[in-house]
Amino acid sequence: MTKKLIVGTLIASSIFSCTTTTKQAESSSEEITQKSSDPTVITYPEFSGEEPTKPEQTEFYEPVPPTVQPFSKNGAPSDAIVLFDGSNLDNWISSKDSTTADWIVNKDGSMTVKDKAGDIQTKQNFGSIQLHIEWMSPTEIQGDGQHRGNSGVFLQNLYEIQVLDNNDNDTYTNGQVGTIYKQGTALAKASVPTGQWNTYDIIYHAPEFNAEGGKIKSATVTVLHNGVLIQDHTEIKGTTPYIGWPKNEAHGKGPIRLQDHGDNSRVSYRNIWVRELE
Repeated sequence: MTKKLIVGTLIASSIFSCTTTTKQAESSSEEITQKSSDPTVITYPEFSGEEPTKPEQTEFYEPVPPTVQPFSKNGAPSDAIVLFDGSNLDNWISSKDSTTADWIVNKDGSMTVKDKAGDIQTKQNFGSIQLHIEWMSPTEIQGDGQHRGNSGVFLQNLYEIQVLDNNDNDTYTNGQVGTIYKQGTALAKASVPTGQWNTYDIIYHAPEFNAEGGKIKSATVTVLHNGVLIQDHTEIKGTTPYIGWPKNEAHGKGPIRLQDHGDNSRVSYRNIWVRELE
């Protein structure tokens, strides 16, 4: 083979190789473009465009978050609404007839369910909230299953976080302590011994409804029981009835309700405060 022929062959091969590589690069670029424009892929418009070259280009100074003192009012944050500080039931009414709440206020700064007095609820209505509440089952054990130290914290008057003495006391798992009653089983049982104080720290985001009354976004709840995560941004699928399926009728803000289970449960509560999240 002559030198000219060899050189010509090498040049042709090189051109073919470059063309192929270019086409592959273009194809790869097209794939990347297609992937980035995929509507199912999460993108962040504020972090797009030309890449910043100076640190101040990615710094901002507004909005400025408000300052909250964490333990200013009886252990509650400075922007919290204290619903019960142990002195009276002025922030509560009877759920059945809106009269004065008729539970027992104790000398130790707690209140106890008065048997057959009925549920009590806040005078004020709430939507999305951070709620802190402490509760205790009676030291003297009476009953078993759902009839031992049973009460509940109802969010917006509709969605129950179960309160129950589950220590050595089994029941259906979607009705145990810390559950979204009849729906969301707790991730763990984290109760202290019977007769000692438990804490619930609850982050609740209210559901949303459209103009026609259809639910377009479910409520969610996160619950820490004595510092242990037991509900992790759990979807609330509707109301929490004892019998029947969850219901999803449109509603606005509602009270926080505490349950009198009606079987001499004698559950006590203290240190109740709430922060509005909207």
